[in-house]
Amino acid sequence: MSTFEPTGAPAIHYTIDGTRGPWLLLSHSLGCDVSMWDAQVAALAGCYRVLRYDTRGHGRSGAGQAPYTLDQLADDAAQLMDHLGIAAVTWIGFSMGGMIGQTFTLKYPQRVQALVLADTTSQHDATPQSVWDERIRVARAQGIVPLVDPAIGRWFTVGFREAEPAAVADVARVIASTSIEGWTGACAAIASVHTTADLPRIGCPALVIVGEHDIGTPLAASLEMHRNLPQSTLTVIADAAHMTCIEQPERFNRALRMFLDSTVGATSEAI
Repeated sequence: MSTFEPTGAPAIHYTIDGTRGPWLLLSHSLGCDVSMWDAQVAALAGCYRVLRYDTRGHGRSGAGQAPYTLDQLADDAAQLMDHLGIAAVTWIGFSMGGMIGQTFTLKYPQRVQALVLADTTSQHDATPQSVWDERIRVARAQGIVPLVDPAIGRWFTVGFREAEPAAVADVARVIASTSIEGWTGACAAIASVHTTADLPRIGCPALVIVGEHDIGTPLAASLEMHRNLPQSTLTVIADAAHMTCIEQPERFNRALRMFLDSTVGATSEAI
């Protein structure tokens, strides 16, 4: 685990797994940190170099001052890549990370070899601005704790919450530890996403993943991205709500590895 201190931006905490193969950059959800991807690293690090980082205001990264913009968050990743001497990556973005990834790919197209957009959206039809404003208001007035249970209720199916209470509790602890600046800043950035009309400019291969029961970034949002991305594949993960990479890691990893191995080209044993 390491920390990079860019000029004019908060410190970025990051970790690298794997020593060979193409670079993958994993960008997490609102209220999460690098640990969100633990189940994916085991499936990827044998033949890819995996860069995970905490978005500003999350995990061990510095917060800076809210509100944030998606352009700022994309630039944070670009500075981290520059620091590490990484010319291009496959961007694997989950929810907020997928919104940052769309912005990053449109801004730095030469730096993205392939794009994975998991449980995310290119515009907020399911969650209007008023909802994001209320989440920001609650965080400012009461802190993050009152927002934890509603998030858990949206992110996981009832069956998973009952069967895997320890895994759910781990995620809940990470959400609760998110700084107020990080939560409110990221909510402001997320609420502004509106990239649908620009997606046809993204020419790299893309994989769109969505949970069957995702209500925050539902199948309709993934279909819209899929229709607008020129080279995209759509995968629906059965028996999962929003957090597909945690709730159904084997299915998520299988779809991810099939896409990666066929596009950016590592060779290894099957999952």
